[in-house]
Amino acid sequence: MSTFALLAAAAFGAGVLNAIAGGGTFLTFPALVWTGVPPIAANATSALAVCPGYLGSALGFRQELAALPRALLIREVVLSALGGVAGALLLLVTPAKVFAGVVPWLLLFATVLFALGPRIARWAGSAEGGAAPLWRNLGLAAVAVYGGYFNGGLGILLMALYLLVGETRLNTVNGLKNLNSFVLSVLSVLAFAIGGAIVWKQALLMAVFATLGGFAGARLAKRLPVAWVRAIVIVTGVVMSVLFFMRSSGGG
Repeated sequence: MSTFALLAAAAFGAGVLNAIAGGGTFLTFPALVWTGVPPIAANATSALAVCPGYLGSALGFRQELAALPRALLIREVVLSALGGVAGALLLLVTPAKVFAGVVPWLLLFATVLFALGPRIARWAGSAEGGAAPLWRNLGLAAVAVYGGYFNGGLGILLMALYLLVGETRLNTVNGLKNLNSFVLSVLSVLAFAIGGAIVWKQALLMAVFATLGGFAGARLAKRLPVAWVRAIVIVTGVVMSVLFFMRSSGGG
């Protein structure tokens, strides 16, 4: 029951955080590891747990997405799908010991990325002009591979990419971010499932509570200052990074 309560609470909290400011991975992934799930399986299971929230967010921007050229959407969906699968396959062939050593650095990178998110967005938004379609495609493919391998900080990377390549409409940026996050997550989760990396009992439980948390977070977002939530996410990320560094240095 204590394991059930911890995973349910972590998933619900992740849904709330993702709906307001992002950073849900900082709760779901460590919770799975500390309940005995190996790091690679925990990463795959966490990806499934938070995946449904991306679809709901993408549907919220369906008008902005519908206004974009169909060829652009198809190209970006295909790139996100291929990148997500590539990242998932890379994770599946990574030795467990190597991934366990990389995890603290990935958590720290995602935390720094989250903390600098607004500054990165302002810097990217102030860049004049836009990038050539080739660089947009290459950038999206690279971010999708990262997202398939480790989900933390994915949304910030996608938003920064779109602002850097000249997309100035924030709602369109959010729509593309959520659509591509959903696509690459679904395909990476499918690869994880085929590879036998998902712990299904925990995954389905957490997916339900993450979805409920997403609904609650959408309402809470209207009342709670985003700065408070961002501070909570950053502190959580730092604490989790430190704990995983200690766990790694202690030999597991």
